[in-house]
Amino acid sequence: MIDVTLESVSKRFARAGDTAAVDDVDINIAAGEFFTLLGPSGCGKTTTLRMVAGFYFPTSGRIRFGTEDVTRKPPNKRDTGMVFQNYALFPHMSVAQNVAYGLKIRKVGRAESRRRVEEALAQVHLGGYGTRRIDELSGGQQQRVALARALVIRPRTLLLDEPLSNLDAKLREETRAEIRRIQREAGITSIYVTHDQAEAMAMSDRIAVMESGRVQQIGSPQEIYHQPANTFVARFIGRSNVLSLPVVSATATTVDVRLPGGGRITVAAPPEHGLTESATALVSVRPEHIGLCASTEEGALTGRVTELEFTGMATNLIVEIEGEPEGVMVAAVEVPAGLSVGDQIGLRLNADRMWVVRP
Repeated sequence: MIDVTLESVSKRFARAGDTAAVDDVDINIAAGEFFTLLGPSGCGKTTTLRMVAGFYFPTSGRIRFGTEDVTRKPPNKRDTGMVFQNYALFPHMSVAQNVAYGLKIRKVGRAESRRRVEEALAQVHLGGYGTRRIDELSGGQQQRVALARALVIRPRTLLLDEPLSNLDAKLREETRAEIRRIQREAGITSIYVTHDQAEAMAMSDRIAVMESGRVQQIGSPQEIYHQPANTFVARFIGRSNVLSLPVVSATATTVDVRLPGGGRITVAAPPEHGLTESATALVSVRPEHIGLCASTEEGALTGRVTELEFTGMATNLIVEIEGEPEGVMVAAVEVPAGLSVGDQIGLRLNADRMWVVRP
């Protein structure tokens, strides 16, 4: 196990002019950590992973594995295992031959190679599949072969580039649990790339949320979900309402804001939030942290229901309130009998679950 450090790493491609695909990224990944790069298409997450792998060299900055500077080292000198989005398996080889390929390149002896291939296949629950052809396997089994091939060389770092994107929803859930189990058992430092927020939240020790080539926030899934750094993170991770509310007063860690209708509420804020009286605070509140109540209840926000969507676990409502032209989304486990679009409803905000964010 080793730690991985990116220091002020940037990458510019000549064909893109002066636009940075990755811009001044600083990341410290602990030894044995499962670390995810998360963001929308084009945010720089795969480019970052490819620089760690050695497929791209940074335009500026340094990459270190432990104390070793690998910034300009080619991929075969970095001792990483890579699992690609399309698996990149050889169709003319058997499962065992695919898994053994990296060992063959490294000139590992035949007996040792056979032992390590059997061990790797058992690790991914494919013991006995060594003689099968690749086209005889399901998508999930092919993904596990690719994982075994990456692990069999005993890399210092495991890199995974959207490895579940070709699987259906049910298989994705099953396979992500398998990847996490294997990573924990191996104790290997792992860097995972995905655009799927639920996948990142379920698998990661920590997440770096990226947008436009820059890291917007790094933290545990809980920190990023409950205390997003800015409006992008709040809206990208799940669904969040970001309310624009006038500040009444502020301390170093809290802000008192005025609600539509005249009520006041105190919400937590990050250090150095910089908000003062008469400023406008952007406050994030998740749909599940808004309760429904009678529109006549004291302190309630009142609004008109514009959308109703039953999802099984909850009913999602969009409620139009004063000052929020896009409405507020509420995820309610129970709704009043007969509630329909056009009805007036009261909203009760959970102040303990609200958080001030940057623009």
